Amino acid sequence: MGGWCGNLSAVSPRKRLAALAVLLVALVVVALVVARPKSSTPHSVHLSTSAVSSALAGSPPALASLHTQSNQLLAGGTAAFKARLKALRGHPVVVNEWASWCEPCQSEFPVFQRVSVTFGRRVAFIGLDSRDTNAAAGDFLRRFPVSYPSYVDPSQSIGRSLQAVGGVPQTVYINSKGTQVFDHAGPYESAKALETDIRRYVLQ
Repeated sequence: MGGWCGNLSAVSPRKRLAALAVLLVALVVVALVVARPKSSTPHSVHLSTSAVSSALAGSPPALASLHTQSNQLLAGGTAAFKARLKALRGHPVVVNEWASWCEPCQSEFPVFQRVSVTFGRRVAFIGLDSRDTNAAAGDFLRRFPVSYPSYVDPSQSIGRSLQAVGGVPQTVYINSKGTQVFDHAGPYESAKALETDIRRYVLQ
């Protein structure tokens, strides 16, 4: 018999025992490597309530209204979403399309957790929960709480209004005049990358 086991019948009992011990150790190591979580597993950014409140204190009323709905799932479809954008006119808006079943969204959300607080007094952040269920989305937001609400978009009607119906995540940038100026496809892997695009496209 070839492979790991080899031909143990032709060696002494002591060598056979040593070979079996080596094999056992190898199997244990393989099992541990397979079972070990990936190093890229995202970790939620745990900012205290007081820290978030302090960072967002003094926000303009339209942005403060978003903060009061932090981590909520909002209904109303395209009409409610467009009404919100109209109410936010005069402020740049960053719309992040996500879903609980989307693995890249899990790596990206900790970035939005931090950056939305850093820029929350100048920029409106809105989530767009795409092709999802409220139960799954609610569980996701409990793992990755953010300082802004998300509109539910199970049929992608809101996404179509933004021409954002490809893969998730996607991030849409709308300037203070209400004009859509940029669409970033794929996840943001770092806060620096997201901050760079915010400054480039809506905080010029």
